[in-house]
Amino acid sequence: MLDKIFPNVVFNFPIFKTAIYQTLEMLAITGTISFIISVILGIILVVTKKDGILSNLIIWNILDKIINLFRSIPFIILIAALIPLTRIISGTAIGVKGTIFPLIVGIVPFFARQIESSLNELDEGLIESGQVMGLSPMQIIWSIYLKESISSMARVTTITIISLVGLTAIVGVVGGGGIGDFAIQYGYQQNEQDSTIACILVLLVIVTIVQIIGTLISRRATH
Repeated sequence: MLDKIFPNVVFNFPIFKTAIYQTLEMLAITGTISFIISVILGIILVVTKKDGILSNLIIWNILDKIINLFRSIPFIILIAALIPLTRIISGTAIGVKGTIFPLIVGIVPFFARQIESSLNELDEGLIESGQVMGLSPMQIIWSIYLKESISSMARVTTITIISLVGLTAIVGVVGGGGIGDFAIQYGYQQNEQDSTIACILVLLVIVTIVQIIGTLISRRATH
């Protein structure tokens, strides 16, 4: 049945399976590292802003401008610009190993802004209550900002991971591996329409799973 609907995919199934694994690997590694970095950056932006608990406009302005700079660069151009640095850090600019660094640089500015917005949604009364109780800035960050924003951060993390799925497909243009690379090599260059459709379906399944998991976490964390 499948060999009639997706003949070229069945013929190249070992390569297609490897492409799926590569995409999942990129999502797992990049998503984890980007989440940690973005939460740290998001917290710094929130606490150092004007009237923040650790207000420091110099740090806030520098970080704000850097994030805006990288957000303004189209990802495909960013990949090309980062190739020399990627080679130094990863030892290569192609394959999964060579895509992790540019993917992190490409998604962190967007992710950090999402985390910042999530933390800024928190009721200021909670922060004031923590200060009245004599909590230190680190205690306020951990006990109030982070714990009370889990539901909101789950939502923005879901949005970001879905955006990251799109970026993992784009890196296929520069030989980054994964579903995007398979779609270009077989679907586009060899005009195998079934390969393109199969790639779309796999990406749709990944996005749906991410959305379901994100929604469940957000609902469970809502109180």
